[in-house]
Amino acid sequence: MTESQATQALSAAPERRDLIILGGGLVGMTLALAAARAGLTSFVIDRADPADLVAEGADGRASAISTASWNLFANIGLGPRLEALGCPIDSIAVTDGMKPGRIDFTPKPDEGSLGRMFFNRDLRMALFDAARVEPAIAWKVRTEAVRRDRGPHGVEVELADGTVLRASLLVAAEGRQSPTRDEAGFAMAKWEYHHRAMVTALFHDKPHENTAWEIFYPAGPFALLPLLDDAEGKHRSALVWTVAEKDAAGAMAMPDAMFVQEVAQRMHGVLGTITLAAPRMSFPLRFHHAGKVVDERLAVIGDAAHGMHPIAGQGLNLGLRDVGALIEVLTEGMRLGLEPGDAQLLARYEKWRSLDSFMVMSVTDGLTRLFGVPGRLPSAARRLGMGAVQRLPALKRFFMDEARGMSGKLPELLQ
Repeated sequence: MTESQATQALSAAPERRDLIILGGGLVGMTLALAAARAGLTSFVIDRADPADLVAEGADGRASAISTASWNLFANIGLGPRLEALGCPIDSIAVTDGMKPGRIDFTPKPDEGSLGRMFFNRDLRMALFDAARVEPAIAWKVRTEAVRRDRGPHGVEVELADGTVLRASLLVAAEGRQSPTRDEAGFAMAKWEYHHRAMVTALFHDKPHENTAWEIFYPAGPFALLPLLDDAEGKHRSALVWTVAEKDAAGAMAMPDAMFVQEVAQRMHGVLGTITLAAPRMSFPLRFHHAGKVVDERLAVIGDAAHGMHPIAGQGLNLGLRDVGALIEVLTEGMRLGLEPGDAQLLARYEKWRSLDSFMVMSVTDGLTRLFGVPGRLPSAARRLGMGAVQRLPALKRFFMDEARGMSGKLPELLQ
């Protein structure tokens, strides 16, 4: 081969990076940015058009970001961009149908808030803007992987347009319907809650005073989560209203005025007069948990690995804990001269995440079955359980630590 032929062959060879991340959502893009901070390069592959994801009115959902997740965002440089966009959760009021016996989860002044509420759109915009100017991230959008090959020496992914990418480690962050996870043959524990979450945002007359409400009704939980006032000073809260699957179609088909009236009846005037502040959306509620989260040169994170009921607001936070753990394991491996896809590193990641995710998901599923499943527990028994939490400081502290995402051994990025 001549020198010219060798040069052409070299230039035609697929580019190789440390990671190929399939899925550029909140978890996948956070991983890419955290990896870049740690000196790791990545390809991020996403089927969606970023412009569609951040379009005004396209998604009115909001997420509770735990203290640990906020620390991760701050540590990858998003703090200044996000600081002014999140509403602190200073207290959580839990009540059975607004009857006597309400529990208030309020941390001490030196413990900070129980988290912050952000519109998903604001989180995406911050992540996407940071990714666009990060040279360690090669972002491929409006495309998908049509071939994934993993072997002893690396991974190779072919995109729909024929582009071939190579890396040391493949990370599946594709969400609940992850084709990469399914192709790898991971066994899943999963079940249906036979409920649907109706999600939107509300304007209201009275200030929420940074208090989140979790109101349990026989038909399912009803959550109000504090958001920042809008540019005109209107008070806002996010709504997550859980209804039985058999009733969901009728509830979503209601005209806006009727929907608002139904919501107002369940709020008992705690926030005054309400109007809609975002589009209405609905999502089926399911539990799933992958029995393993790694394979040869593959790690599965976020909703691809675990999905839960939103009753405790920990779904996204659990995925961000995956990010923190994976980056810490890979960073320590780099110090030892190991490549990201090394089997020892993946085994350590799986051991670390398996216990933590199992604990969080067990608590969430237990809460769901205790408080959130219609007919599972009589109202009097629910109030008895709430009273036990109120009277036992250690149990109440446990739930508050879970809300802040501060339970268990946390990676450095989350501290």
